[in-house]
Amino acid sequence: MIPWLAALSCLCALSLSAAQMPQPAQQPQKQVPGSPAPATAPGGPLGPPTIPIEQIIQKFAAKEAQFKIERDNYTYTQKYLIETLDSDGHPDGKYQMNSEIVFTPEGKRYEHVTYAPEPTLTRISLSEQDFNDLENVQPFVLTTSELPKYNITYVDHEPLDELNTYVFDVGPKKIEKGQRYFQGRIWVDDKDFAIVKTDGKAVPDIRKGGQENLFPRFETFRENIEGNYWFPTYTRSNDVLHFSEGDIPIRMTVRYENYKRFGVTVKIGKPTETNQNKK
Repeated sequence: MIPWLAALSCLCALSLSAAQMPQPAQQPQKQVPGSPAPATAPGGPLGPPTIPIEQIIQKFAAKEAQFKIERDNYTYTQKYLIETLDSDGHPDGKYQMNSEIVFTPEGKRYEHVTYAPEPTLTRISLSEQDFNDLENVQPFVLTTSELPKYNITYVDHEPLDELNTYVFDVGPKKIEKGQRYFQGRIWVDDKDFAIVKTDGKAVPDIRKGGQENLFPRFETFRENIEGNYWFPTYTRSNDVLHFSEGDIPIRMTVRYENYKRFGVTVKIGKPTETNQNKK
């Protein structure tokens, strides 16, 4: 599906995923490509939740499970750009790929690469874990079935742009061999119980046999799609990977665009009120 880059002599590898929920009363400010990421709105904590924390967790996990099924019925485009930076902060190597997630007439879902110039990375290589993270960790989906794998700690009730959100810290309870996990923080809309933002990294880092496979911290933002689900639309990272042979600054952006339900056109835009919400 995605071509691997050849291993490089420095034995350094960068690890980076590709692949969320029903409509809240309000939506976060739309992320415009190239613009700064959404910032927390002015104001302090909003006060404790009015329902038990465990109930909040179960509610948003159930919504995530619904979303995961629904997203598998959508086509979309995704654009990856991963760069290493020199001491002045200028790109000195690049990996870029554009692709479409589409269906055959028979309904089989697959990825079609539309643009993949020759990579110019010389100080790092991309690994199998990198591409797994681009697909599965960075657009993090925390479903009911995934809850037993994670410690989830309530942090605060705070504003995020035009939303009010519950904030949780999330981390794996146990690292199983060959498995990838998210570790960081999530923001959940307090009316719709939808995850609207994640900030963290894929774990674990891998150091074995003289090779190092390190993973950057990232932020992923979601947008409301047609009043039903919150889809990942933008991931960014600006981090420094601390290899034993020296630090390597990296920059990454992933954009998910043109969401369309299979057979139905769906545009990213202002959410609309559904009959269910009116009730």
